[in-house]
Amino acid sequence: MPVVWGRKPNKDMQNIREILEKHQVGIYFGAVVLAALVALVVPGTAALEGAVNPALALMLFVTFLQVPLADLGRAFGRGRFLAALLITNFVVTPLFVAVLVQFLPSDPMVRLGVLLVLLTPCIDYVVTFSHLGRADARLLLAATPTLLVVQMLLLPAYLGLLLGNDAATLVQPGPFVHAFVWLIAVPLTLAGLVQLWAARSRAGEKASVALGLLPVPATALVLLVVVAAVVPQLGAATDAALGVIPFYIAFAVIAPLIGWSISRVFRLDAPAGRAIAFSAGTRNSLVVLPLALAVPGAIPVLPAIIVTQTLVELVSELVYVRVIARLGGPDPVAPLTSS
Repeated sequence: MPVVWGRKPNKDMQNIREILEKHQVGIYFGAVVLAALVALVVPGTAALEGAVNPALALMLFVTFLQVPLADLGRAFGRGRFLAALLITNFVVTPLFVAVLVQFLPSDPMVRLGVLLVLLTPCIDYVVTFSHLGRADARLLLAATPTLLVVQMLLLPAYLGLLLGNDAATLVQPGPFVHAFVWLIAVPLTLAGLVQLWAARSRAGEKASVALGLLPVPATALVLLVVVAAVVPQLGAATDAALGVIPFYIAFAVIAPLIGWSISRVFRLDAPAGRAIAFSAGTRNSLVVLPLALAVPGAIPVLPAIIVTQTLVELVSELVYVRVIARLGGPDPVAPLTSS
């Protein structure tokens, strides 16, 4: 995920970043296993729920820091790419999810959990995985703020349509406003200020390069905090979590095909098409968790359902980086790091 802009980064920093990216899946699974073990051995880890939002804000800040303000226009300059990305994630994918949800159990809490996670495209580690899968990750990175803003605006409307009368009881506007301010506006503003500092100061540049090491550790921290906070509260949610796994697998198989097909309709080049496929298959489970936790009676079902999707997705990404990389034939992508 880290993208270095301006001067060439310190070689040691670059090596550390490459090692983190190369081993990110192992790091994420290690964080999950460690958190689960700690939650089972150490009492009171449920109190970590209050640390979820700060950890997410840090993760999104270091993600946004990789998107130069001057480069935000790159995604908008590629009108066909942005149109394909938005149509994939906010028109066709919701239609697919609307069909999928009809086969879920009638429990509104289960349906809400699945909808929350499957209707929201990922804006963080999808960039790294798409790069590993020979996609145009820079385009996808430039579009991340747009994806996050649009999903927060549309998610309440989609939930209202797909949940019907249950939406009014389960979904309140407060958490969405809170998420927009603390998970979008504040991290994006801080990232912009750091970029301005880096452009004007050698110290700022060094700080920016150092912060570029944090996306993988920050994501691992979020996983650690989330799992440690949720495991003690799972209780009777195990059956509900296991019951949605087949739906998550079906989504993981079909959604990237939807994204790739739409990219063909828009006649995108292969790397851009792969980026659309990755975006279609990768969801924003960690970012929507605070929204789920704000729902009355959410625990234990909603967190369990959302974390289950994360685990299924991490396994799916291992397949994506091999299978999606082959779509469109040989067409190497320029490396993310630029001098």
